[in-house]
Amino acid sequence: MTKKSFSIIGGDLRSIKLANLLIEDDNKVKIFGFENAGFDLGIAESDSLFDAINQTDIVIGPIPFSNDNENLNAPFSKNPIPIYDVFSNIKDNQLLIAGVISKKIAQISKEYNVCSIDLLNREEMAILNAIPTAEGAIKIAIEETPTTLHNSNVLVLGFGRIGKTLARMLKGIGANVYVEARKYSDLAWIQSSGYIPVPLDDLANYLPRMNIIFNTIPHVILNYDLLYRIDRDCLIIDLASKPGGVDFEKARELGLNTIWALSLPGKIAPVTAAKFIKDTIYNIIEELGG
Repeated sequence: MTKKSFSIIGGDLRSIKLANLLIEDDNKVKIFGFENAGFDLGIAESDSLFDAINQTDIVIGPIPFSNDNENLNAPFSKNPIPIYDVFSNIKDNQLLIAGVISKKIAQISKEYNVCSIDLLNREEMAILNAIPTAEGAIKIAIEETPTTLHNSNVLVLGFGRIGKTLARMLKGIGANVYVEARKYSDLAWIQSSGYIPVPLDDLANYLPRMNIIFNTIPHVILNYDLLYRIDRDCLIIDLASKPGGVDFEKARELGLNTIWALSLPGKIAPVTAAKFIKDTIYNIIEELGG
């Protein structure tokens, strides 16, 4: 691959680690939105958003790109970075790569004639990203429960990439793994993998016996009627992106212990996650002709 110049705008520890990995590969990298990081970035930050984006080949945004569709997800930035400011500085010949690009932001991208690619729409990235997410979820479960995961009844809601990875790891620890799914084909795969299949229509009957519930479904599945059936000592860990899969207000009313664990790869394994991002970006560049 021909060496490229990159702009990395906003993001968490993954973005900083990514910048340094790209530099190690002899690429040119400019960064912006990290002045409040509180530690040595290993690279000088550009003075302005314009300077950071100007005359680079590829602009890399954070994962997720935005939490509110108004400003860039930039937890280390001193000031908000408006989405429109980012797009107004990107030129026609530049490529934008980021993660979790919402429909609204995709429309803004079209309005500014910016070619944007969502990292998490890439199968290789989504699969690899599931690994630190699952490890992080297990880490939280170990820290937040007074018993071992071994021989605990654990329920995984959803059998997508994260659900598959998480169920496999939990079974390796020795947990009694239940997995919920809607499709008959998924329920068959769940059973053949040695887990206990839970049809969605029968979910309510399984909830009372669970010690830990992990949700991976990005829409509310645990409503009041289902939450009411959960033991008060059960831990609920929601791994789904907004709006999440738990009615958190009702869960609080019922006294349930719920944790919404977002962006775990950046918190648990930023170096590994950054390598996954880098490799996926290189794949994109190669597919586009290098």
